[in-house]
Amino acid sequence: MKQMMLLAFLLAGTTMYAQQQYWQLSKDGGIRWNVEANQAHADHIEMSGKQISVIVRYGVDHSGKRIYSRKLVFPMLRTIPNDTRGNLIREFNGNITDSIMIGGQLGQDVPQWYYIKGVLEGESLLGKSVSIHKRLFPAVDKPAFIESYTIRNNGDKAIEVDIPEIDRSEITDAQKGVYGAYNVNYKVYDGGLKKLASHEALQFSVVISARKVTEEPYYYAARYEWEKRLMLVDQLQEKLVLKTPNDTINRMFAFAKIRAGESIYDTKQGLMHGPGGGEYYAAIWANDQAEYINPFFAYLGYPAGVASALNSFRLFAGYMNPSFQPIPSSIIAEGAGFWNGAGDRGDQAMIGYGASFFALTCGDTSMATSLWPLIDWCNAYLLGKKSPEGVIASESDELEGRFPAGKINLSTNVLAYASFRYGAQLASSLGKPAVAEAWMKEAAALKSSINRYFGSSVEGYETYRYYDGNDKLRSWICLPLVMDIDERKEQTKNALLSPRLWTINGLLTQSGSTTFWDRSTLYGFRGLFRSGATDTTYPYFAYYSAKRLLGDHVPYAIEAWPEGDQRHLSAESGLYCRSVVEGLWGFEPVGLREFAICPRLPKRWKEMSLNNVYAFNTLFDMSVVRLGGRYRVRVQEAGKPAKIIDWNGVKPLRFVL
Repeated sequence: MKQMMLLAFLLAGTTMYAQQQYWQLSKDGGIRWNVEANQAHADHIEMSGKQISVIVRYGVDHSGKRIYSRKLVFPMLRTIPNDTRGNLIREFNGNITDSIMIGGQLGQDVPQWYYIKGVLEGESLLGKSVSIHKRLFPAVDKPAFIESYTIRNNGDKAIEVDIPEIDRSEITDAQKGVYGAYNVNYKVYDGGLKKLASHEALQFSVVISARKVTEEPYYYAARYEWEKRLMLVDQLQEKLVLKTPNDTINRMFAFAKIRAGESIYDTKQGLMHGPGGGEYYAAIWANDQAEYINPFFAYLGYPAGVASALNSFRLFAGYMNPSFQPIPSSIIAEGAGFWNGAGDRGDQAMIGYGASFFALTCGDTSMATSLWPLIDWCNAYLLGKKSPEGVIASESDELEGRFPAGKINLSTNVLAYASFRYGAQLASSLGKPAVAEAWMKEAAALKSSINRYFGSSVEGYETYRYYDGNDKLRSWICLPLVMDIDERKEQTKNALLSPRLWTINGLLTQSGSTTFWDRSTLYGFRGLFRSGATDTTYPYFAYYSAKRLLGDHVPYAIEAWPEGDQRHLSAESGLYCRSVVEGLWGFEPVGLREFAICPRLPKRWKEMSLNNVYAFNTLFDMSVVRLGGRYRVRVQEAGKPAKIIDWNGVKPLRFVL
């Protein structure tokens, strides 16, 4: 199979989208790009550890030579001003392989292939009979980026290899660092002049690290750090394992767990999940963390993810106040400050929804009890923002003024509905029946108000206006479908998948624009699947998955375009997994030991499974098999008999663990 191929999906009527693929699936769970002759292509990927994040740009130019640069971010080495972007950042464009001498001649780094599976690997030719294998990855728990190289003599004669011996440091200006001066070190380990016999190999490494000048230097062992990175990747791969007839979706799901789980930073205020993208670290946001990623960590089974979620809610709770001034949108700089530049973006709805969903799904009573005051406060705040029309006001939305949102927007209201709904279920589980009843009534009333206030004809579709006066379709009309507000689902589905919003890159933020954000596209898939539009939605989802995993910018969901050059922000990968678990599977928590599912099998699928689900304080597997016009659903909790139900595929099924 050629490595550059055109993949086409018939998506809407007679509309055909052609997609160029550079990558293919590897049998070992990775993806591989075999570089073809005269092929020129470059891409960038972000990888993270608890003390560092790196954005690597790589590829091959028109002359066949390697493209390579890296942007290193050290989130806990804070710079002045100590604001959202106050991370120590350094960019390195040099390529050690351009300085290696082979038999007295400079080698020419000509890439042959690249490989990704939580790390970036590749192999190049340095000469006619000399190859070099590269492993590029961040240290799991140290502020270091590691390049591990193996040079192999594939010829019949011995050769001399001269690797530059470099150990240089930059000392930053102490006046510009929160903790004084920093030492940024570039060091070659095991360099020098070496003789390499026929078919023999040698190894060396390059480590770029940073530290406070008051700290002693550290000796890095590349092989040890490599093994730790592989252990992290394997740990994430063994949890929440998806198996469907579509191998690309399976692999994209597996990769999304890596990006979602790796972007957690060990700050002085505890573990903080951060979006990344070269800017957003050692900080938390009400949307990226509380709303997007924390509910996913509740069933992934990754301890660092759960700890980071709890820590984020703890930090947000620190801003509760008796006068009900809004909680800041973002807590920054390792918890030392906050950002609230767009005012109330609906942040209380984001936090209330995320915290209640997270608490229910974790299934831990003590954990839920600790989160209860925050959820209670957020819902009280939302009730205080109720307008005469029965909807909730906010100053903006998560796009922070990039597109108009009015003073009452659809996003804030649907998330507020979800906060009341899941909050009521949590209240019931915690023995608070009066609160549960009151919030269920508020949810029902808000649902009616949403349909009445936002329900509208927009560009010929009986769907939702985003705010009063809005006359253009917006991607966030998918949100009612996500939260099972389905009175306008048919026309909303048609609007989302119409040429006004759907493009080869997913959903436009607003019809007529060129801007797209993966977050709303992934919410869109989740809502469409939940609404039962399985066979209509599946080709779009399969196309999107193949494009993000195997196309021209891989292998993760991205933030946006044109903003940020399609950065691999981490929470979007969590949203990809949620589009499968909560969309295709129809999963949602009902109580601390109870959940509902409504699995949707595309018509050509006979079965699918989701194994090693860590939720409700236990471990279980789920599977569904098509049996003629019915389905057999199986839930197997660890150490207990399986629960098997023959199902007609209509109403959601409930399981008590």
